[in-house]
Amino acid sequence: MYGKSPARVVLLLLGIQLTALWPIAAVEIYTPRVLEAVNGTDARLKCTFSSFAPVGDALTVTWNFRPLDGGPEQFVFYYHVDPFKPMSGRFKDRVVWDGNPERYDVSIILWKLQFDDNGTYTCQVKNPPDVDGVIGEIRLSVVHTVRFSEIYFLALAIGSACAIMVIIVIVVVLCQHFRKKRWAERAHKVVEIKSKEEESLNQEKKVSVYLEDTE
Repeated sequence: MYGKSPARVVLLLLGIQLTALWPIAAVEIYTPRVLEAVNGTDARLKCTFSSFAPVGDALTVTWNFRPLDGGPEQFVFYYHVDPFKPMSGRFKDRVVWDGNPERYDVSIILWKLQFDDNGTYTCQVKNPPDVDGVIGEIRLSVVHTVRFSEIYFLALAIGSACAIMVIIVIVVVLCQHFRKKRWAERAHKVVEIKSKEEESLNQEKKVSVYLEDTE
């Protein structure tokens, strides 16, 4: 047997240590967990991730669907360098890529939601050598109308307050405008009255002067 040089032994040990450390660097996936959308509309299924390895051509993204009423898992979407849409099934011509791997975004858009789209959508990202990690899940509920949340109520309250303030400002401006208009009309009338009075006095003076001259 040939003896191993110290350098080769060190490299071998270093390789073993690095191999043991790689599984620790797992992909972290972030999803909204719960999503509610109205029947017939489009929904963006957001999925972002973080990885210790740089994003490259080895990145793969797999979207699957588990129906709410059970049944086998269904393919939704796949990405590897280019997006691959389903060629058949319920999601054919209804799903489009809306991600940007450079921004660690692997989201998709689901078109024309139906009530049987209710269920759990899973987002799995592999970025070798980061291939381990928890699969992201989104629980989608397709409803007739979206329930108002506290955010909607807050937005409605703020919008109503702004509308009321705008109405108040308009009323104040209109009141000032009409008040100035009334004052202008009154001033014009006063000027007309004074002009008539002066004209009448001038006529009286002319008459009195004429009478004096005739006498």
